[in-house]
Parts: sequence; C-alpha cells; structure tokens
Amino acid sequence: MDMEQLMAQAADLQTKISAAQNSLSQQQVRGIGANGNVVVTMTGKYDVLSVVVQPSALDMGANALSIAVTDAYKDAKAKADTLIQKVMNEVTGSMD
Repeated sequence: MDMEQLMAQAADLQTKISAAQNSLSQQQVRGIGANGNVVVTMTGKYDVLSVVVQPSALDMGANALSIAVTDAYKDAKAKADTLIQKVMNEVTGSMD
C-alpha cells in the first residue's frame, strides 16, 4: 500500500469516526435505579439529559435515594458503553 492510499484510508476512517460520534450524540440510553423509581437518561457520549425521581422514591430517605441515583447513572453509563462499542465496531470492523 502506498502513502497516497494510506492517507485516503485514514481520511475515510476519520470521516466515519466523526459520523459515529455524531450518531452517538443523538442516541439515548436510560439507566434504572430503585426498581424504576429513578431514571437517568444520557446520550451515547455520556451527556446526562435528565434525572427523573418518582415522588415515592423520596420516602426512601436521602442515603437510599443517593444510592438509587448512582445506580441509575451506572446503569445508563454501562448501556452507553455498550452502544459506543457497537457503533465503533461498525466503523472499525469494515477496515481491511
């Protein structure tokens, strides 16, 4: 492979990565805590869009509510990690 082909392949990969990043910023995942009493929604780029706490969750107490929010965030992040892996595999999987 000559340098010109390598540079073209690198430019193509950069274009695909940029498109993948844009796609990830548009996709959303939801993390659940406390059996659905807390829901964290974030993008595939880890931007938190919302944290919804059901009124009944307020009766859990501050410590339990804090744990529920943390659990929902971790669940959303794990789902975002999976989404990122899938999208990036689609980009890099086509490389020869």
